[in-house]
Amino acid sequence: MSLTLNQFLFLVLTFSAVVAVTFFVIFIMQLRKTAKETTLTILEIRSLAKNLNDTTLKINSQADDLQDVLEATKKTAVGLSEAAWFMTTKVIRPGSKYWPLIYPLIRFGWRQLKRKKKEGKNGR
Repeated sequence: MSLTLNQFLFLVLTFSAVVAVTFFVIFIMQLRKTAKETTLTILEIRSLAKNLNDTTLKINSQADDLQDVLEATKKTAVGLSEAAWFMTTKVIRPGSKYWPLIYPLIRFGWRQLKRKKKEGKNGR
């Protein structure tokens, strides 16, 4: 039994329609699955964004506290710098001519203190 041209064309069109519908159904199923995954991803992104906002608020509050500590540290550094400047310019530099006399006396006194502590430990 041979097919006529009309029958052959009808068969080709039917086969093409079945392939197109099958492709369309598979495409729709994949699109539905992608939509579900997208919804879950959006929900996860929302929760992550909320956590990020909470973290940002905590970091900002800690940064404000750190700003106060930083200001106090700057004031302390300035105070120490001024104290060191005063010691070098007003005490050490003018007194440097007396160090050759004072240092042996301090060393002698220190040795005497060490000797007294040692004798106290030994029970003498």
